[in-house]
Amino acid sequence: MTNDDETVFIVDDEEPVRRSLKYLLESVKLRVEAFESAESLLKKLTPTAHGCIVLDVRMPGIGGPELMDHLNQVGLTIPIIFLSAHGDVPLAVRAMRGGAIDFLQKPPNSQVFLECVRRALASDRQARRDRAETAVVTERLSALTDREREVLERLVAGQGNKAIARDLDVSYKTVEAHRARVMRKMQVSNYPALVHLILNARRGVGAK
Repeated sequence: MTNDDETVFIVDDEEPVRRSLKYLLESVKLRVEAFESAESLLKKLTPTAHGCIVLDVRMPGIGGPELMDHLNQVGLTIPIIFLSAHGDVPLAVRAMRGGAIDFLQKPPNSQVFLECVRRALASDRQARRDRAETAVVTERLSALTDREREVLERLVAGQGNKAIARDLDVSYKTVEAHRARVMRKMQVSNYPALVHLILNARRGVGAK
């Protein structure tokens, strides 16, 4: 997975803040785009944008928490680091509950800020990997018949072939045949790999 267009989006209505943070991030070879308002960011941000957002809490127009709520509602999952000159605890709590990576007071310590940004970028990369893997598993699952899905669910639940045969009122050999087709269609070579694949995909869906 390429990170060529991975971007740190800075949103702050104070031009000196935007300029200093942009300079700091570019000094460590990160791609940066800076915006004076949430509205200007929304005009630029695409559903496929990735990286992270460094977001001021209090701005004219749409504030930071409101922007975060909007992005959550439209399903644009990109890590957010909040900046505040106010040290507003209720806002910090709301930000973290909304999924913010961190909440820093202005002006942030340069090293702490860079570490936060790197964590946010790493989190975004992992989330994108998880979504890509989930999409692959979903495509493979679509190739299964209804009966094969029934067998798969019981395999993931830890049932053996004999128990599955009893549950579905079919022969042991029939279950073996379904199991072999499930393994082939899911492109795994053994039972532990099958369980790992399905459970990881379900965790990825739950994390969205």
